[in-house]
Amino acid sequence: MQDLRVTLVQADQKWEDKTANFENYRRLLVGVKTDLIVLPEMFQTGFSMNTSEMAEDLESSKSIKWLKQFAIEKECAIYTSLIINRDGKVYNEGVFVQPDQRTSYYSKRKTFGLAGESDHFASGNDETIVDYLGWNIQLQICYDLRFPEIVRNKILPNQSPAYDVIVYVANWPEKRSAHWNTLLNARAIENQSFVIGVNRVGKDQNGLAYCGDSKLVNALGEEKKLKPREESVKSFTLKIDELTAMRKSLPFLKDA
Repeated sequence: MQDLRVTLVQADQKWEDKTANFENYRRLLVGVKTDLIVLPEMFQTGFSMNTSEMAEDLESSKSIKWLKQFAIEKECAIYTSLIINRDGKVYNEGVFVQPDQRTSYYSKRKTFGLAGESDHFASGNDETIVDYLGWNIQLQICYDLRFPEIVRNKILPNQSPAYDVIVYVANWPEKRSAHWNTLLNARAIENQSFVIGVNRVGKDQNGLAYCGDSKLVNALGEEKKLKPREESVKSFTLKIDELTAMRKSLPFLKDA
């Protein structure tokens, strides 16, 4: 199992302009070499409730095709979310694309009622843990962060934890940034895993401001953050030996 190079992309999303967002991600990621790129929630529209115009069918999604092509070009995996029609319902759908085109999906389980998301989107029911380069990665989206019970790590029959990394993609408003920062650290400590949180910056069509605060947190709660309130791209290396040693010295998961 190798160390994992992860690149966090803290972007200012263009409201409901898919082409402009595609172009911006290409600009931000020029020259980047990595194993995994993480983009914000609803990466090509912003946090829109305009499902009638922004939703794409899962089988024919041009945005998923773009992600797959970009994964080939960058020779890495990509995780983000977008608005998807599937089985007659609309979901805030997490998409994890690997460079060999294997694709995993995660339907956001906790829709954000305060913003009306629950009026426009169906909720998912199942967790998704992706095996990528030997790492088990738990996929999450924004509001899921407030519900620790849906990502509780556990020891499997083979005596290994269920996952090693949780990835949250988000459009999390600046006015609740203290919650974002505190909860990401808590998820890392209580689940003895790395946690990655990628949030947007700028203002959306509704006037909400986003400060980013994208970061990597290790299993001890130690964080490495991107500079707030501006577009930023930063890569970090997740070291498997560091995680394994910490879990061995502090075997808290076995007591859960």
